[in-house]
Amino acid sequence: MTSIKKRITRYALLLMTVIVIILLSCKQKETEHTPPVVNPPAVNEVDFWLTKSDETVKLQKQTGILAFGTPVNQYPVIEVNEGTTYQTIDGFGYTLTGGSADVINSLNTAKKQELLQELFGSGENAIAVSYLRLSIGASDLNAVPFTYNDIAEGQTDINLEHFTLAKDTVNLLPLLKEILAINPAIKIIATPWSPPVWMKDNNSFVGGSLQPQYYAVYALYFVKYIQAMKAEGITIDAITPQNEPLHPGNNPSLLMTADQQADFIKNHLGPTFQKAGINTKIVIYDHNCDKPDYPISILNDAATKQYINGSAFHLYAGDISALSTVRNAHPDKALYFTEQYTASAGGFGGDLNWHVKNVIIGSMRNWSRNALEWNLANDASFGPHTDGGCTTCKGAITIETGSTYTKNVAFYIIAHASKFVPANSTRIESTIPGGLNNVAFKTPGGKKVLIVQNDGANAIVFNIKYNGKWVVASLDKGAIGTFVW
Repeated sequence: MTSIKKRITRYALLLMTVIVIILLSCKQKETEHTPPVVNPPAVNEVDFWLTKSDETVKLQKQTGILAFGTPVNQYPVIEVNEGTTYQTIDGFGYTLTGGSADVINSLNTAKKQELLQELFGSGENAIAVSYLRLSIGASDLNAVPFTYNDIAEGQTDINLEHFTLAKDTVNLLPLLKEILAINPAIKIIATPWSPPVWMKDNNSFVGGSLQPQYYAVYALYFVKYIQAMKAEGITIDAITPQNEPLHPGNNPSLLMTADQQADFIKNHLGPTFQKAGINTKIVIYDHNCDKPDYPISILNDAATKQYINGSAFHLYAGDISALSTVRNAHPDKALYFTEQYTASAGGFGGDLNWHVKNVIIGSMRNWSRNALEWNLANDASFGPHTDGGCTTCKGAITIETGSTYTKNVAFYIIAHASKFVPANSTRIESTIPGGLNNVAFKTPGGKKVLIVQNDGANAIVFNIKYNGKWVVASLDKGAIGTFVW
């Protein structure tokens, strides 16, 4: 009996072993025919364009994967909130000086078209400049000073019978028309460096003041300019009455106090525009951030204010927060940033950081509708310029020869905004952690754009947070990044 039980037990164990072997074999075959689990590849959600202060990278799109998620980390956070909106953006760009037109037109046809497409086009390699400033007559970056009503010394022309754009029909207007053929929507603000000298109390291009007896004639001079440009197919969106009205030492230049500018606008320019059906905006001041009292004092007079669209600024003195000072006093009026130059002796990294921090990020966070660097182009000797004009102003482009040009730091300062933030974008809320200066926008197409400058002493890893998720990014010391999603 015992031996029978032992045999049964052995048979049972043997049967169980066979069953286990069969099951394991089936499992192995099942495994062999089941594909392994593979996680889907990460998909990039944020395009990242980078410029480094050491010039090793200049406006290059990065290839790394930036995807939103929720992994917890301790990095500083830039939070972007499209629910809080600020000003509408008109554009980014430069001043197209007469000197710029001269040197750009010296390029051969193929090279000039290449440059113009890169500056004003919308292709992959273009930076899509959307705003230009012009001088009414000559600026100090023309070869010689002139206005559109120059007559023999001792004569006057109160009917402006000798008004003519002739001196700008050789280089400036033909080039501007080529630009408009590439981007017909580009906005233009124009400003004089000097009235015709026969209207001034010193009969000179340099300094002096506009004589009150010619205020009405000078108002008509602006009307004639706007109408003449329109006849050439060029729409002037805005004018300022005077470039740097508190700097009468340039060539050309004019001293125009706040009281004088207010009188000219209230009693002459504003009513004359209205009577002539001119819709071009009148923008006041157009000088440094150290004198916000100048535009505020003009806007404080309701009779003058009715004709004014806003105020324009440069930053050779004062702080960029002056724009907000003016806005706080008159929140119904626009702000503009119309000029800042990079110098011949400046370094790439230092200029890149200061200008992106102040001209781009600073002006935008202080309500400006545009941001313009100064001269678009000049030659290798920083010319042409008038006798007494700026000898150290470096263009965004240096024209080397008829077939060669170089892109300078101002090209990249503007490009980090103009390429990604088109006209009619809206500034939206973004926080600033530590040295990560930044500004954010929502484009008309719904994209979010964040421009970040690392103003710290070291490389920084940080989060860009949006809609409850975040992406981890990094910038070297002094680097500029534009992030688009």
